[in-house]
Amino acid sequence: MAKIHELAEVLANQIAAGEVIERPASVVKELVENALDAHSTQIDIIVVEAGLKKIQITDNGDGIANEDVLNAFKRHATSKIHSRADLFKVRTLGFRGEALPSIASVADMVLETSTGGAVGRRVHFRGGELIEEKSSAVRQGTTVTVSDLFFNTPARLKYIKSPNTELANIGDIVNRLALSHPEVAFSLSHDGNILVRTAGNSQLQQTIAGIYGVTNAKKMLAISAEDLDYRLQGFISLPELTRSSRRYITVMINGRYIKNFQLNKAIIAGYGSKLMVGRFPVIVLNIDMDPLLVDVNVHPAKQEVRLGKEEELGELIRKTIYARIAGENLIPDANENLQSRKTAKADQLQMALNAASSKWPQTYSAAPETSTAAISDTTAQIAEQLASAPAVATPEVVTNFADQAKLVAWDAKYQNEQVGPPLGTPATAAVTPLKSVTEPPVERFPHLDYIGQMHGTYLLAQGADGFYIIDQHAAQERVNYEYYRQEIGKVSANQQNLLVPLVLDYPASDALRLRDKADLLQQLGLQLESFGQNSFVVRSHPTWFKAGQEEDTIREMIDYILNDQKISIAKFREQTAIMMSCKRAIKANHHLDEQQAKALLQRLPECENPFNCPHGRPVLVHFSGKDLEKMFRRIQESHTSLRGGMA
Repeated sequence: MAKIHELAEVLANQIAAGEVIERPASVVKELVENALDAHSTQIDIIVVEAGLKKIQITDNGDGIANEDVLNAFKRHATSKIHSRADLFKVRTLGFRGEALPSIASVADMVLETSTGGAVGRRVHFRGGELIEEKSSAVRQGTTVTVSDLFFNTPARLKYIKSPNTELANIGDIVNRLALSHPEVAFSLSHDGNILVRTAGNSQLQQTIAGIYGVTNAKKMLAISAEDLDYRLQGFISLPELTRSSRRYITVMINGRYIKNFQLNKAIIAGYGSKLMVGRFPVIVLNIDMDPLLVDVNVHPAKQEVRLGKEEELGELIRKTIYARIAGENLIPDANENLQSRKTAKADQLQMALNAASSKWPQTYSAAPETSTAAISDTTAQIAEQLASAPAVATPEVVTNFADQAKLVAWDAKYQNEQVGPPLGTPATAAVTPLKSVTEPPVERFPHLDYIGQMHGTYLLAQGADGFYIIDQHAAQERVNYEYYRQEIGKVSANQQNLLVPLVLDYPASDALRLRDKADLLQQLGLQLESFGQNSFVVRSHPTWFKAGQEEDTIREMIDYILNDQKISIAKFREQTAIMMSCKRAIKANHHLDEQQAKALLQRLPECENPFNCPHGRPVLVHFSGKDLEKMFRRIQESHTSLRGGMA
């Protein structure tokens, strides 16, 4: 008897489901992507018990022709790929033909669809077996109802997390799909409660406000740039708006949400030292490119892609983000930050959206004009709240990095690492940021008059627009950092000999790595001499090393190389500069005399980035004159408002 045989179709689909359908969120993703490919403008998602009991997705898209309905449940059946060449120019979200048969093989699934004709079609599958097929009078579009997920594959249920976790995964998928397609109206409800609602009016910032809250949307900056291969559009958060994980970084390629470590790394690099260590920005970035430059056929879930010019795209992203925030005044408003923690404005917005959802039809049986009115009303609320804030998200300015003159300017600023002017020279001596990307404000950093010191930690100062509190350690870290970035780049013959040569012992594996990377240390003026098989001797060091900390500094520099085998000389210099700036900065509880404090405040504006220390912490916070007047009740609400409108 032959040992090799072909798997039954149902079993093959269940195996495929193991790759494509991992959890309820996977079902939502695949079915919503199908709805988007069908040119839907409204998609409603209803979830019961975190999707394990029921998931229903209704769209108003093209629908499926009656003669194609059963074919759609055959494995690898698709309308989007006709030849091998089509694989290299995929623009649709789905193309493998695995979603419907995979879901149907592990659940109870009912599909009702119509292309707008008189009669549509209804099919019912359970565990991959066709239960029913008949005509159905439904409006144009498709409704898919998935029940009892994984009923016949109980082993998969072992990997399902808590209901809240699974629901959060569904919400995350819907959020990213909504951000990828602001032209589509999305709604997500769980057990009758509206969780997500977007207007579908193509206004990305309003979609961001509907998902992340109006307060956060106000702190987003519009970006737009392009070169010969790519076009970038989206919003990036100010450095004050961060999260503790990368989950709020949403990157799309041709409308498809993707996961790509290198692009995320380029985004973080664009912020430089303006982000706190361990904090990540909120990003919504869409990248348009020729489909020939991206391979989406590398993973069944289609979230991982392979890019043809990944490094060039990363550079474009980094430069665009850096240039966009280079001219922004990044001094946090202290009163606003305090109030935002107390009032939870994002929760207020969600309550408003939930209230508005009562006007929205739960099914497509309601009159279309009711839905339109609800969308307009909610959109108006969000737009009004966005408009009431200072204009943070300025109009987009397209930057064409194919312009060779601009590339030369970037090379002068980045590749040669001219971070800023030497301390003591006017800030205007620095290389001017690209005017085509952003025009810096007239007064990017205020003139500060020193008032005094508090607790040996904070400096108090006043400016024309209010009161400032400066963290003296963070301020001097920033001043030191920009000094060391330049000094480290000037490798000279000036060396300080050690009274007693330093001998360093390492395991054989680390010693081999150090011999391969010894040139990096040498470019910073540190010479390692072999001293036996796995040992090195250091006889001198650069003069900018802090006295008494020579050995610690050398060992930390070596650790950078051992911990990151791909570290570049630019990153190596940056890490060393951060280390040195922190070691030589004044600490908390250190009292400065008036001359020392004024000298620090005079040097701070000369920095290219006077707003953050190298670790991303704010250097100073600002209380406006109006903030102070409110705090001391010099500005009060009217008696009418205090009485709730009563005369």
